[in-house]
Amino acid sequence: MHEVVLDSPNLNTLSVATMTDLRAQLHRAGGAPLLLRGEGRAFSAGLDLHEVTGLQGAAVGEFIALLDGFLLDLFTYPGPTVAWVNGHAIAGGCLLALCCDHRIVADHPKIKIGLTEVALGIAFPPGALAIVRYRLAKQHLDEIVLGARLYDPGEALARGFVDEVASDPETRARARLAELSAHPQPGYATAKAALRGAVAAEAAAALPAFLEESVKLWSGDELKGRVAARLGKGKSKTSS
Repeated sequence: MHEVVLDSPNLNTLSVATMTDLRAQLHRAGGAPLLLRGEGRAFSAGLDLHEVTGLQGAAVGEFIALLDGFLLDLFTYPGPTVAWVNGHAIAGGCLLALCCDHRIVADHPKIKIGLTEVALGIAFPPGALAIVRYRLAKQHLDEIVLGARLYDPGEALARGFVDEVASDPETRARARLAELSAHPQPGYATAKAALRGAVAAEAAAALPAFLEESVKLWSGDELKGRVAARLGKGKSKTSS
């Protein structure tokens, strides 16, 4: 088993450095069974918004391409993947969990899970949106994506964000990964590629057009203002 730990400042937010390191860890794992968890009290609170709003010019597109590429790498990883959602999984953090084959969240009412991109005015890159569409039931998509709210573990289970709510999520996550790992690896990888490969390839092909049309939504003054307001409110809070 290969364990990938989300461990970065501000509730394991995703910066360029963090995503580059995590992507390299995936490649080094080489298809071995993979457990994804967060360090501390969060799984991941999403993108590093301080970094996002500081990007200029071509760096904006490079950030989006890195994010989408990393998500698709995890989504199509050939071995079994289990997300142990030990705390908040918000926006980009929620997307990471959705990439995994099985997702188990701790049974704690204060944990929040959801896709809040629309609330900030961030456009979903094609890979991220393809993963959301693949993973979540059609009847919940409008509520989840357009509503951009956060859910507690029970609500998240009902909407398909996670597969299980567990009082001992670590034990259950490791057990579930062992169950998936018992299948012959070549057959598992082949079936997973058949299920997800075309979805990922289509999303990757759509990225250049997305960047031409949507980079301005990621770098405009309106987004920076909303992020600044969000971060300002967060200074007095213990979670994002």
